[in-house]
Amino acid sequence: MEKNGNNRKLRVCVATCNRADYSKLAPIMFGIKTEPEFFELDVVVLGSHLIDDYGNTYRMIEQDDFDINTRLHTIVRGEDEAAMVESVGLALVKLPDVLNRLKPDIMIVHGDRFDALALATSAALMNIRILHIEGGEVSGTIDDSIRHAITKLAHYHVCCTRSAEQHLISMCEDHDRILLAGCPSYDKLLSAKNKDYMSIIRMWLGDDVKCKDYIVALQHPVTTDIKHSIKMFELTLDALISFNKRTLVLFPNIDAGSKEMVRVMRKKGIEHHPNFRAVKHVPFDQFIQLVAHAGCMIGNSSCGVREVGAFGTPVINLGTRQIGRETGENVLHVRDADTQDKILQALHLQFGKQYPCSKIYGDGNAVPRILKFLKSIDLQEPLQKKFCFPPVKENISQDIDHILETLSALAVDLGGTNLRVAIVSMKGEIVKKYTQFNPKTYEERISLILQMCVEAAAEAVKLNCRILGVGISTGGRVNPQEGVVLHSTKLIQEWNSVDLRTPLSDTLHLPVWVDNDGNCAAMAERKFGQGKGQENFVTLITGTGIGGGIIHQHELIHGSSFCAAELGHLVVSLDGPDCSCGSHGCIEAYASGMALQREAKKLHDEDLLLVEGMSVPKDEAVGALHLIQAAKLGNVKAQSILRTAGTALGLGVVNILHTMNPSLVILSGVLASHYIHIVKDVIRQQALSSVQDVDVVVSDLVDPALLGAASMVLDYTTRRIH
Repeated sequence: MEKNGNNRKLRVCVATCNRADYSKLAPIMFGIKTEPEFFELDVVVLGSHLIDDYGNTYRMIEQDDFDINTRLHTIVRGEDEAAMVESVGLALVKLPDVLNRLKPDIMIVHGDRFDALALATSAALMNIRILHIEGGEVSGTIDDSIRHAITKLAHYHVCCTRSAEQHLISMCEDHDRILLAGCPSYDKLLSAKNKDYMSIIRMWLGDDVKCKDYIVALQHPVTTDIKHSIKMFELTLDALISFNKRTLVLFPNIDAGSKEMVRVMRKKGIEHHPNFRAVKHVPFDQFIQLVAHAGCMIGNSSCGVREVGAFGTPVINLGTRQIGRETGENVLHVRDADTQDKILQALHLQFGKQYPCSKIYGDGNAVPRILKFLKSIDLQEPLQKKFCFPPVKENISQDIDHILETLSALAVDLGGTNLRVAIVSMKGEIVKKYTQFNPKTYEERISLILQMCVEAAAEAVKLNCRILGVGISTGGRVNPQEGVVLHSTKLIQEWNSVDLRTPLSDTLHLPVWVDNDGNCAAMAERKFGQGKGQENFVTLITGTGIGGGIIHQHELIHGSSFCAAELGHLVVSLDGPDCSCGSHGCIEAYASGMALQREAKKLHDEDLLLVEGMSVPKDEAVGALHLIQAAKLGNVKAQSILRTAGTALGLGVVNILHTMNPSLVILSGVLASHYIHIVKDVIRQQALSSVQDVDVVVSDLVDPALLGAASMVLDYTTRRIH
């Protein structure tokens, strides 16, 4: 991987909390320090490093010749669950000032300690990239939860084993941001060739101790079962006393329960027992030599199942703290360490053996890989991390025997003739539809809308549909932000300045959306129809009137006064017929159902409408459908009227193409199929060559107004802004 686009040094902050994580971070820090042309290193020390009872281990960082930029005292003493929580809180309070001052490009965080969770949380919230070391591993305690929580906060991941890599991928982390490097501590383990290891052994265990004739014990509390872990530690010490071998006992970490474990040590006199050496800390390079030449290691430290395998030293892993770890054959698990005899028997089985060396956790080349990975980080890439979720079937409902509800919307369509209410599912299926004649007065109309909606909502419960909200499609000019019909068409009387949202919301206790019927048709096409996935398209409704909707860059255009897409009132002739809007020559005056009905009546009154094979009952009003039927049966005058209407509509579409330049025009409504061919002919004859290839199609939606009204509700439930 090459360095990508960073024309300055990468400022790396390494934060270390305790002796264990420093053993993994130190090799990386040394590597960063050797390449000053690429990196600037800031070191932050916190946690138990700064506590005397745990060895003041910050000193070993200074001995390694690292400048400690910041020391943060973050541990609240008490060594119980509350103290751990308070320590995280204290770290969260102190870290922002440090990070604001240092302004690192990336923070390196290790492992699964509660201190590390505070570091990752602070960095993530302050928009600092996080590189997490040893993510994806499984142990068996609260550490798992903390480790995986840090994984979700981290932007980049360095893992040690193939299984850990697969776990990270399964957790939806981006494969391109995962590096399988091995454990950094192995770089030091596998290169350690200290021939004078006996001097180290004698320094810590006494002059009379021989190689492979001593034990290293390191046991920590299990925070999810403190009482049992203390009892297990007591049994371990009893077994070690009985086994009667020289033993180096390291103090436990600072987790909840450690104070009680130290009390157990002192109660049994371990610090003064001739066979025991109790110490707070051993420098890592010396600790390597001690475990490499021990007869056995016992306890529940991750070091036992990870690092010690590199030397083939026998290990007895007690309890469940490391139950999920990958281990070599050198590890004997005593998971139910509830008696002294079990532990003693394990000591007899393991002590003094030599196993094959294991390289499960690394091959000694982790640091060069990590440095190369750091150099590849492009600071110009978006900070927001992406998760790689596996494919999910569109319908994952476990709707066994209709136990689960179908998420649905209540859709209302106020037409010039009919008032319709429907229950519409998330997939655009009309579960049930109700139709009544649209009353002529405001009071009757509002009363009927409320009645039909209440009945539909009650029926939805029986149909196992959960109503998420109400969407209303109505003719006229609408303020969708307020849910108010500002000005209606002449087709719907007493319908100006009408607040539809309030009475419906108050009655049904549901959110309510309101929009113009043309806009609703466009939204229906965007969600369910031929406009799905189209960035720019226009819908024209050919019904009783002519309406439309415009989708631009995937969003509906309303206009500054909510008058956009009044496409029926585009003027296509200066001396055309009068329109219901008060003007003349509009598309609606030529091509709407009302216009065709007007022309049909004229022909009928002059006895020029009916041809052979046609009849109009006396009690039936002459309408647009009769004109269309006459044209199909060869009535030349009817054909001429339809051609003129289609030409007017076509000229309107040409104007739309020249103004909006959409990629698609959708003709909707009952008359669309009768106009489509004429409209295409007009485009070929009248439009600029650059827009003649635009697709003009007939909608395949049966109820676009209802579906569009429903889409306002359903889009909201899928977090689409409307």
